Amino acid sequence: MKQKFLLCVDNQGYEASLELRKLYETIPDKEAELHNHVRIIDESGEDYLYPSKFFAPVKLPMQTKNRILQKAA
Repeated sequence: MKQKFLLCVDNQGYEASLELRKLYETIPDKEAELHNHVRIIDESGEDYLYPSKFFAPVKLPMQTKNRILQKAA
């Protein structure tokens, strides 16, 4: 499974769950995408749905992705 990361650019209404300028790992969710939402692992360590407009896509080198995922495990 290809890992995707998003950068939080807005957290209005979700200040306790999302940190601005923080990188978040996504979990694929086709149903959520149909409703302009993304499923991410937030500050609680759980996955939740948030509006897609709160995030910007980022491209990371494979080595960087691997290092992030190793630290999360």
